Amino acid sequence: MGRGSTRHRLTQRWLQIVSMGSVLIALSLSPCRAQCVEFSDRASQVDLDAFVKSPSSLLERLRNDKEKLKYRLSSYIATDPSTLPSVQILISESPSNDRSAIGSALRLAEALCIATKPDVARKIKDFTKRIGDLSVQAGYSAAGEVGSNALPPRRDKDSKRILGSGALLEGEWNTELADPFKPVAIPH
Repeated sequence: MGRGSTRHRLTQRWLQIVSMGSVLIALSLSPCRAQCVEFSDRASQVDLDAFVKSPSSLLERLRNDKEKLKYRLSSYIATDPSTLPSVQILISESPSNDRSAIGSALRLAEALCIATKPDVARKIKDFTKRIGDLSVQAGYSAAGEVGSNALPPRRDKDSKRILGSGALLEGEWNTELADPFKPVAIPH
């Protein structure tokens, strides 16, 4: 009888360990699914943490540079959409002339997310409507009118390199040597 109860306790302990491992894996994967951009385009975790702790620090660091504010904030939102409450704090603490850049950043983040995470893009759009700040909505609308010109260049894995770029390595993992005698296409 003693052997059966020991086996039962070991089985329970093993099931607890497996279930805890499964929970930890699931929790570690959840932030990865929320991100709209590739790893190389994401904002650093240190910057995100600093922004969440003190949203106005972004305004202090960039000091009236609206273009940098637009692209940096859109990068933060596209990397981690859970920063939207911090964006709301940033809007309330920012002067009115910076709020249009914040609206442009929201539109840019939505455009970055629409292809990969449409539900996150919808969340950003709803957030912008819910804010109700006219300067933010004006910047959001103005960025939408510009269209694809407002988007930063994206790095697609499937897109071809610029012809004649002089790349030495080719292939999926850049492990094959390129042909140095390959004819160069001349643009028309």
